[in-house]
Amino acid sequence: MDHSEPTQFINRPGSPKLQQTGISIHHTFEPGDLGQLILIHGVQNFRDYGFNAVHEAYCAKIAADFILSTASDRSKFWLAKQKGTVVGSVFIFEQPANQLLFVDASVRGGGLGRWLVEESVRYCCTAGFRTVFLWTVRGLDRAISIYSSLGFKEAEVKKTLAWGRESVEVRYELVIGDH
Repeated sequence: MDHSEPTQFINRPGSPKLQQTGISIHHTFEPGDLGQLILIHGVQNFRDYGFNAVHEAYCAKIAADFILSTASDRSKFWLAKQKGTVVGSVFIFEQPANQLLFVDASVRGGGLGRWLVEESVRYCCTAGFRTVFLWTVRGLDRAISIYSSLGFKEAEVKKTLAWGRESVEVRYELVIGDH
């Protein structure tokens, strides 16, 4: 995994708010970062979508498995912080390239989610991945619009009763190409 110094959130055309955000991107976890990430993810997704503590545990397991992994593969993550507080993240897992995205409500609308997804897809292209996939839930319209605009296509749909409510889970896939 990349353990470089934090980088300033890069302004992309069409997102004039980004330079004023004070958001930095990190590729290492400091003590407390995982707890903050899981807390904001769990609370925000309960408020926004009614997801219960099982969803929070699911996200915690994914992040913990990522941190505890000893594999030296192409997995990578971007952790967004504002004034030392975790406000977003995206993870790329190499089994195959699977993406996990979250942006806190306090910084939504400034382009962070789009930047994180674009940056992770750029990384997958340069790292030689052929496809990237993710699972999401119908109703997460902000995230779905980002994925669709970047070329992710719906690949599978299934109804589930999980996380405290009935949901329609959707697998999106981006074919990067032959390498």
